[in-house]
Amino acid sequence: MKTTDNIEDRELLNFFSEMKAKDSSYELPEFPQPRQTKLWQLIPIGIAASLALIAWFYMANEPNQNLDQDVIIITLEEGKNNELQFRIETTTELESWESSTSSLLTEF
Repeated sequence: MKTTDNIEDRELLNFFSEMKAKDSSYELPEFPQPRQTKLWQLIPIGIAASLALIAWFYMANEPNQNLDQDVIIITLEEGKNNELQFRIETTTELESWESSTSSLLTEF
C-alpha cells in the first residue's frame, strides 16, 4: 500500500511542478498606474455639495400651516323613506369626529 501512495504522491508532485514551470514562463502584463487626484480638483465638488445641503435645509423649513381656517364636514345621513342625503357643515374646529368604518360596527 505504501508504494501506491508514493506513486500517486509523485504523480501529483510532478503534475503541479509542471504547472508551476508553465506559469513561470508567462509574462505579466503591465497595468497602468492609477491617476492621483489633486486636492484642488475636489474643491468644486465640495462647494456644490455644500450649496445643495444649504438649499435642502432652507427648503425643508417651510412654515407650519395653522388650522384656523374653516373645516368642512361632509356626512351621509339616512333621511325619510330610507333616502340617503349629504349634509355639509362648516366650522372653525373639528368638534366631533367619527371614523369612516364606524358604520360597520353599528350596521352588522
